[in-house]
Amino acid sequence: MLTLIEWSVAGVALLVALSLRPWRMLRGPLLTPALAALVLLPGLWLLPQKMPQGLQIQFSGACLLVLMLGWPLAVLVLGGVALVVWGLGQATPGVALSQWVWTGLVPATLGLVIGAVLRRWLPPNLFVYTLGRAFLGTAVAVFLSGLLLVGLQWLAGEPAREQALVARWLMAWGDAFLTGMFAAIFVAFVPQWLATWSDQRYLQPPEN
Repeated sequence: MLTLIEWSVAGVALLVALSLRPWRMLRGPLLTPALAALVLLPGLWLLPQKMPQGLQIQFSGACLLVLMLGWPLAVLVLGGVALVVWGLGQATPGVALSQWVWTGLVPATLGLVIGAVLRRWLPPNLFVYTLGRAFLGTAVAVFLSGLLLVGLQWLAGEPAREQALVARWLMAWGDAFLTGMFAAIFVAFVPQWLATWSDQRYLQPPEN
């Protein structure tokens, strides 16, 4: 059941992303962060294979990619990252698919939804973007993705892992710290690398 869900999520996300033709955005400044993600992110995704058995440290980076590239292009880049990890690592195709879905696609999609909610209900403000969407939004998205995976594994009859939710909660904050830090740096120095950032929206003077 879990494998079928993963194939369904991956297929739907890929079809929706391709229908939006996000590769057109690579003609501008987003080509550099997209290539950088393909080079750097596989190293983070390969960490679980390099750590001792039972010590599974996993960083996502998916929410940061959504902030930088937008959701459609992030889906394609995350797919490329999963292929690199599969080619360089020792994981089976099924494990690579699961990592693409639960480390990449689901947190990215949840991050997109959280960002849309914040844009709808909170004022356009620099701190709403960096602290709300990049930091807290990433923590919630990554933890909810892990929570959903643990729940589906339990429904599928897999044995429950002790402290799994606590570990995922702690790792979500690690991801949130990195995403918030890089988002703040990019806003300050290279805002053109953030497809979701707008000077006109977030730096406008307050209305009297």
